[in-house]
Amino acid sequence: MAEAAITSKGQITIPAEIRKKMNLGPQDKVIFTLLPNGTTVMRAKNRSVTSLAGTIVTNKKKVAIKDMKMN
Repeated sequence: MAEAAITSKGQITIPAEIRKKMNLGPQDKVIFTLLPNGTTVMRAKNRSVTSLAGTIVTNKKKVAIKDMKMN
């Protein structure tokens, strides 16, 4: 179990052990769900494919689709 405090601005810092286990980093989003029994569940928001654009670096030459050969 981990604990976090709420600042005067309503912000919390997710403890490092939780961030590591959830693979969370800067600019990642989380979703809070309040269950009927009063329990709150926090989960990482799924990233869209378009948000991952540019995250894979390669040294291969870029080729336009029109220049690709079809086999």
